[in-house]
Amino acid sequence: MNIILLGPPGAGKGTQAQALMATRGMQQLSTGDMLRAAVKAGTPVGLQAKAVMEAGELVSDAIVSALIGERLDQGVGGGAIFDGYPRTAAQAMALDELLDARGMTLDHVIELEVDEAALIERVEGRYTCATCGEGYHDRFKLPAVAGVCDVCGGTEFKRRPDDNAATVQTRMAEYRAKTAPILPIYEARGLVQRVNGMADIDHVTQAIATILDGEA
Repeated sequence: MNIILLGPPGAGKGTQAQALMATRGMQQLSTGDMLRAAVKAGTPVGLQAKAVMEAGELVSDAIVSALIGERLDQGVGGGAIFDGYPRTAAQAMALDELLDARGMTLDHVIELEVDEAALIERVEGRYTCATCGEGYHDRFKLPAVAGVCDVCGGTEFKRRPDDNAATVQTRMAEYRAKTAPILPIYEARGLVQRVNGMADIDHVTQAIATILDGEA
């Protein structure tokens, strides 16, 4: 089963992708991560991308699509979770061609919907253990013992400097601009389903499972 997972930064895409990988053997195809890996590994597509980036230019749709094709050829286990791709109508068409050439189909487009004000509260309040990276939140997830990490016992914590209201608003605007061209394409095919991304993590996980299991 192959899906596109949509949602602005902070919506919980990473958390849900990890859950799908753990429970269903799916593979998360994040174009940013894949691009860095391909450049590091020196694959044919990676070398192309490296030359473009070193010239100070944006990586083209053709290169990004070739990167996806290269990754699909390596196998995706229980299915692919497309994260950050497609972002344009041209990329959506390219994905159709990539999947069709490999006898694969796109089964679902799942959007994690968020409330902007609530998302700001979620993002502004989050912090992590500086030692092991365990995540916490000022309101929703405090350590059992104040100032002590539940996992490793560390006492130092850190916050991302860009976890603030202005950054969230900018990210939301960018997300809306990037998804606007592709959502109508998939809505016309009846592939888009939406999940409340502001619900508890377990509820979001269950809602996605319901969709994938054909019960929605």
